[in-house]
Amino acid sequence: MPLVWVTGNSGAGKSAVCALLKSRGEHAVDADGEGYNHWVDRTSGRVVTHPPDPVPAGWLDRFGWRTSRTAVEVLAAKAHDKIVFFCGSTENDGELRDLFDLVVCLVVDNTTLRDRLLTRTSNSFGKHPEELAAALEANAGAESAYRRLGATIVIDGRLPLPDVADAILAARPSPKRTEPVRARPPGRSRSPRAAGPPTPPRP
Repeated sequence: MPLVWVTGNSGAGKSAVCALLKSRGEHAVDADGEGYNHWVDRTSGRVVTHPPDPVPAGWLDRFGWRTSRTAVEVLAAKAHDKIVFFCGSTENDGELRDLFDLVVCLVVDNTTLRDRLLTRTSNSFGKHPEELAAALEANAGAESAYRRLGATIVIDGRLPLPDVADAILAARPSPKRTEPVRARPPGRSRSPRAAGPPTPPRP
């Protein structure tokens, strides 16, 4: 069963295209909203279930937004022979690459990113100055970082949403699963702030 990873910086359009794929009858998963991602204390490894919102100064230096590898493995096992689109990004993406048959990266420029983060209503991450600064910093090298991760296709996230979805569907692999790439990129794939996490849930 092929797993397609739809990733990109916060505000690139992952959640929006995930919802559209669902509406078209595709098996799409919003990693941020469906429990695959979580905040982790990088020092202790402790999962933080009730982080502050907005995050205080220094929060993003200590805590990271990460995907549970075990949860993705369970998803793959349950999906059988249907293609699954896994939409989301985290700082431990290099540890997950071997689970996916295809990586699709959505990219946008800083102006578009800033506008989206400051005006969207589905997610408040990026409205706080420290969060916005972290997202813009990560966006500067997002495309090159995802190419190092092994992104097979890079899509301009400024395109109309139906066009983005069409491009993702056109690139999808055959439903017959082939062995995923096992090699992992050398070193850390991105800086701790590159994940662009969603809004932490309120306590």
